[in-house]
Amino acid sequence: MDTITGIINKTIFITLWGIGLILLLGQMGVNIGPILTAAGVFGLALSFGAQSLVKDIINGIFIIIENQIRVGDVAVINGTGGLVEAINLRTVVMRDLGGVVHIFPNGSIDSLSNLTKEWSGYVYEIGVAYKENIDRVIKTIHEVGESLKNDKEFGEKMIDDIEVFGLDKFANSALVIKGRIRTEPLKQWAVGREFNRRIKKTFDKKGIEIPFPHQSIYFGSKSDPIEVLLKNADNLHK
Repeated sequence: MDTITGIINKTIFITLWGIGLILLLGQMGVNIGPILTAAGVFGLALSFGAQSLVKDIINGIFIIIENQIRVGDVAVINGTGGLVEAINLRTVVMRDLGGVVHIFPNGSIDSLSNLTKEWSGYVYEIGVAYKENIDRVIKTIHEVGESLKNDKEFGEKMIDDIEVFGLDKFANSALVIKGRIRTEPLKQWAVGREFNRRIKKTFDKKGIEIPFPHQSIYFGSKSDPIEVLLKNADNLHK
């Protein structure tokens, strides 16, 4: 509504000023017939010389009619993400997390992703050590999600219970469990950060290891064992 109201107000403002100017000239005795004819010819010439402008306006109309984005949405346009602050017939104005304002002509928008339309999602990937019991880890994640859903502050921001998709991949040093939390628009980051905080505290309490990257060196089955000698071993014990 903010987007449509702003555009309607601007359109009405320009139209009324144009009509008022023509009526004023007519009251002053100026023959407005040639003026309207010249304006038509000028508009026709302008349409040929300003094809990019026409393209911007047409794309802007479709963005509004199709409700692709709205003022207040978080979107990614041509690879740049930010909060949509204004949608005009010619441009979309967006401010990123660092406060930088980006202005995109509507005709130049090749890709547009809306992160907050109707609902938002926080997708998490949690890595645990290979020695951990996956069923126990998944059960623990569900418990953390349930405690988050029952929380007065964060539960009302969540649409559904937490989703755990399961064991997603075998990484170099971890088993990765993937899932999602569906939230109200713009609430996914606050809920996701609190979820991560509770996961870390719960894993520490239950002794579930979140591994750091490490490598194991393997020389083959026929290689002889490597003998390691410690110099000054007695001093190390001291």
